[in-house]
Amino acid sequence: MKLPRRDGSLIFAVEGAAGMAEVVKAARARGADLGGADLGGADLGGADLGGADLGDADLGGANLRDANLRGANLGGAYLGGANLGGANLRDANLRDANLGGADLGGAYLGDADLRGADLRGAHLGAAYLGGADLGGADLGDAYLGDADLRDANLGGADLGDADLGGANLRDANLRGANLGGAYLGG
Repeated sequence: MKLPRRDGSLIFAVEGAAGMAEVVKAARARGADLGGADLGGADLGGADLGGADLGDADLGGANLRDANLRGANLGGAYLGGANLGGANLRDANLRDANLGGADLGGAYLGDADLRGADLRGAHLGAAYLGGADLGGADLGDAYLGDADLRDANLGGADLGDADLGGANLRDANLRGANLGGAYLGG
């Protein structure tokens, strides 16, 4: 199976792979560079992609539910509409990534770098974002009900019209954040 980059070049090929998840697992084991890969709509649920380089990859609409992406590089990646529910994204680089409309419900994003990320309309209900850096991120219309944002940096973030009902904001940095129209009830 071949994994094309957005520019049309191929990353690698694996003969007889049982599915996209097996190909990606094989690629990681071989240390392949998945940066810029077109994985839009791929079913990668439960895949182990810890430490993988997926920078600038297209993962729009992909199923990454319960995937291990700990320490992965997803900087600049497109994850619009992707299912990342329950995924482990601890220490992941999601800087400038587009996660608009993505489902991150129950995801673990402790200490993740989400600076400048587009999370407009994303679902982050009950997600753990302790220590995450969301400086300058766009969380407009996002759902963060019951999310744990302890010690998170939200400085300069846009939380306009976001639902933060029941979210834990203890010791979070909200300096310069836009909270216009945000729901902060319990």
